Amino acid sequence: MVSTAVARDRPLVLEYPAVTDISKKCAFAGLFVAGLLFGLLGAVLLAWRHHIDYGFVVVGHYFLSLGVGVLASAEIARRLLPQKGASYVLGVACATACAGLLILALASPPAHWIWRALGLLILGCGAGTLRTASFQAIAPLYRQDPAATVNLAGLVFGFGSLLVTFLISGTFYAYSVSAVLVFLAAIPAGWAWIYVRRTHSPPAALDDQPDLHETLRDFRRTGPVLLALLLFFQLGNEWSVAGWLPVFLVRRLGISPETSLQLLGLFWFATLAGRVASVWVLRRISHAKLLFFSAASSLFGCTMLLLTDKVSGAAMGLLLVGLGFAAIYPLVAEKIGRRFPYYRPGFFNGIFSVAITGAMIVPCLIGYAAAVWDCSVAMVWPLIGTCLVFLLVPLIWLESKLNGI
Repeated sequence: MVSTAVARDRPLVLEYPAVTDISKKCAFAGLFVAGLLFGLLGAVLLAWRHHIDYGFVVVGHYFLSLGVGVLASAEIARRLLPQKGASYVLGVACATACAGLLILALASPPAHWIWRALGLLILGCGAGTLRTASFQAIAPLYRQDPAATVNLAGLVFGFGSLLVTFLISGTFYAYSVSAVLVFLAAIPAGWAWIYVRRTHSPPAALDDQPDLHETLRDFRRTGPVLLALLLFFQLGNEWSVAGWLPVFLVRRLGISPETSLQLLGLFWFATLAGRVASVWVLRRISHAKLLFFSAASSLFGCTMLLLTDKVSGAAMGLLLVGLGFAAIYPLVAEKIGRRFPYYRPGFFNGIFSVAITGAMIVPCLIGYAAAVWDCSVAMVWPLIGTCLVFLLVPLIWLESKLNGI
């Protein structure tokens, strides 16, 4: 066993894991499609004219529907994966997501918003199942190096979100939103056909998950609670920025929808660049220091976003936020995974399911709050959440020191 002093300071992320097996390549492709699906709502809100019609309560309903679909997907994946295997579940997830996109294409305004909410519910089921099955397929890589695997998964996921953002930005006035959504539906449809052809692969047993007694016992310990809080605030921050940034920028700066979507693309690009750079950085500094500097960068960037009234200030703030967000989740997932072996990204595990569930509700609550106050509240939450992340990092470091972990 490695001594705690060495384990605490040794940089474990030296390079991305080698992905040579075709099934793992297909799993990472599933994460790319999941990123495309999860990044859709934040970009398509402008095409649905929510920056003009001020339907912030309806936007809250959209995020609620998407979040409920993602939560339902956890149980769907948990039941299907041991019986059918990852390839089959990936195919079903892509087909479900394709159906959700087609419903959204048919339900574009002036159709009633409840049909779009239904499409987002189905889309959330497909996207969430796709994400869970993909992480199940790359579980061997995750067990070897949690931080590197989650970092690579985040890179592929973020590229999907970046692509859908620039696609909607580039076609904002050229094509109708329905046409773009039909085009997007062809992507999961194609991958569904590829995955179904690979359903001969045998099902893999899921790792043991904690029961209710073990989950409640985790609540009585300081370490799991602090890590769950950090996971809650960080995921809430990321979902809030990705979902509300374009509407916030149009309302706050008075810029065009295309420019706001390009700035959202800048956020995703900064996140991708940060994940690539973190591999090089972690060879030279400890994980604790990188986590601290990442939280500080996010805090400063969120402050700039909230206070600026210029496009240049928003761009600089987004660069700092994206670079800061990039390394936090992989490092948190690594720390959780090494202390709590049952934890798997993409699954809802024990006490951490509470954190993930809560984080999914944050963009929904922002919509309801924006209807009462102002759209600026969309960036108030990431600022508050980042402040709390900044405070939690030294507490977690201190707790680990005291427990010799």
